[in-house]
Amino acid sequence: MKILITGGASGLGASIANRFAKEPHNQIYITYFSSVKKAENLQAEYANLTAFRCNFLDDTEVNDFLGRMDMLGIDVLVNNAFSTKIAKKHFHKTDIQHFVGSFASNIIPTIKITQKAILQFRKKKFGKIITILSSAIINNPPIGYSEYAACKAYLASLSKSWAHENAGYNVTSNSISPAFMKTNLTADTDDRVLEELIAIHPLKQLLSPDDVAEAAFFLSTCSQQINGINLIINSATDVI
Repeated sequence: MKILITGGASGLGASIANRFAKEPHNQIYITYFSSVKKAENLQAEYANLTAFRCNFLDDTEVNDFLGRMDMLGIDVLVNNAFSTKIAKKHFHKTDIQHFVGSFASNIIPTIKITQKAILQFRKKKFGKIITILSSAIINNPPIGYSEYAACKAYLASLSKSWAHENAGYNVTSNSISPAFMKTNLTADTDDRVLEELIAIHPLKQLLSPDDVAEAAFFLSTCSQQINGINLIINSATDVI
């Protein structure tokens, strides 16, 4: 299969790219922006992986990539990229421009790429959309995550619409809501917070990006009868 992973050069995206690329029959495409060296390393490691620069903060680069998608002929789209830092401020202390900028750089590019993918999937009567969300949208989000959780909730609603509107074309849309992981997005989390999260976790260890990558791989290979689900990965607890 031909698989596109947005933000696939670092963090969770890199784990997903690695998992898919280990299957030699797959052709993997990833987008990246700042993780240039990591993207180069992935291309060097896997002959079946190609990286494309696509800065979600730049409309021109996003639109240029949409043109490239016509030639890729993908079967699976993994919406993973999240381009801005989490505010980590109370809602009332977060500048309105942070909300505006986050929506413009995280939601709009995802919408554009998914629209393009759906048009291609409908033509060939097959396709899979996998969207990375967060368990922060399931229970109470942590303090300071209102903007991040809102973006993920918006994508969760869209994912349901994609599933319902395209089921008749053999196109599925599923999502994954992982608990807290140590990635670039959460790299500045205080060690004391990490220790507390581990202490209250039933397995006494944090979820790893590789765990989530396995879930994404499953959704890419499962029956088309599995459609419209949100796979929550949090050990059946309130741990986020």
